[in-house]
Amino acid sequence: MATIDITQQSFAQTLEENDIVFVDFWAAWCGPCRMFAPTYGAAADRHPDITFAKVDTEAEQALAAAANITSIPTLMAFKDKTLVFSQPGALNATGLEEVIQAVKNLDMDKLRAEAGHQHA
Repeated sequence: MATIDITQQSFAQTLEENDIVFVDFWAAWCGPCRMFAPTYGAAADRHPDITFAKVDTEAEQALAAAANITSIPTLMAFKDKTLVFSQPGALNATGLEEVIQAVKNLDMDKLRAEAGHQHA
């Protein structure tokens, strides 16, 4: 599956409708962003069960600000509408694959239970 472009209007709906969503915050003028794009696109092709989205930080400045993006590229991963990964910097293919597998293997029930214990 190819990557999709999301906007402030479609962000919440994208998280709502998909179990796992990766979001690449990027800009056309950013060299590392352009270098990361083919790696990200190839991962999207290898993992059709995951939604791979892109946010153009120039066009979507309000969304980038709401996500506290201070450096690009920044990769975020959401599972069950919960942010489970956020890291600035371009990953290589191996690093990206490791993050994808870690997110896929996350036990969200266990994570929620642990979070509940911390609040108690």
